[in-house]
Amino acid sequence: MAEDNKTSVTLFVLTGLTDRPGLQAPLFLVFLVIYLITLVGNLGLGALIWKDLHLHTPMYFLLGSLAFADACSSSSVTPRMLMSFLSKNHVISLFECMAQFYFFGSSATTECFLLVVMAYDRYVAICNPLLYPVVMSNNICTQFIGVSYFIGFLHSAIHVGLLLRLTFCKSNVLQYFYCEILQLIKISCTDSTVNTLLILVFSAFIQIFTFMAIMVSYTRVLFTILKSKSEKGRSKAFSTCSAHLLSVSLFYGTLFFMYMRPASGPTEEHDKMYSLFYTIIIPLLNPFIYSLRNKEVIGALTRIMNK
Repeated sequence: MAEDNKTSVTLFVLTGLTDRPGLQAPLFLVFLVIYLITLVGNLGLGALIWKDLHLHTPMYFLLGSLAFADACSSSSVTPRMLMSFLSKNHVISLFECMAQFYFFGSSATTECFLLVVMAYDRYVAICNPLLYPVVMSNNICTQFIGVSYFIGFLHSAIHVGLLLRLTFCKSNVLQYFYCEILQLIKISCTDSTVNTLLILVFSAFIQIFTFMAIMVSYTRVLFTILKSKSEKGRSKAFSTCSAHLLSVSLFYGTLFFMYMRPASGPTEEHDKMYSLFYTIIIPLLNPFIYSLRNKEVIGALTRIMNK
């Protein structure tokens, strides 16, 4: 086809999780419940930290910021998916598609750096407790949070800017439940080498750098805990750090499978499952992972409920 006769696509069709009519209503109910619990859990945790003065410490400011990022991550994907379960119209405009990817990408990148700061916070608190009030004051913690969100917004803006230079004329069907960047590149009829290269470079740098930083911090923490003579202090430190490590393992495990695997990796159905996990399931689990074994959070919730 001659270049002049190509028609640029500005509307996309999201195929969703499944095309079986009998599963649409049950899946809608399941994911509606998941989304509501996610919002209540994350926004409720953030409100609890803001309301209770006992939780106005760097550790809980970081946890509240992570909860907000999780709520944004889920909200960028789930509402659109819920609409597709109820409607036969699965069309999404180019602008909506870019906006959805931008907000999800910003939230996911921000979460990577917030997890690094949380690991550093635990490292300072456990390995250098005397320096903690200076090294991790509330002002410094706020700056760390601001930088994490700034990097998230900037990272997504770069990818959106590069996506907007592409034209889509091969197809307008995205075999996915949200506007995922690799799926958009697949249907592009413009040379997307630069896009693919930057995805690989940024994914490698952000994911590997932040993951290694987290592992180094918690390795130092582990050695310090094992040397501790206080059984109570050791138990409390293990409880806090185990929750952090569980969240890190779930989050990075799925990201590595999605963006750092070879091209001959899992099928598209497996990709959907990995994406479903880190876009919807992890934001659901995080507030419970961090809160259920945390006596300070449970105590704050009890005080609020008694009032």
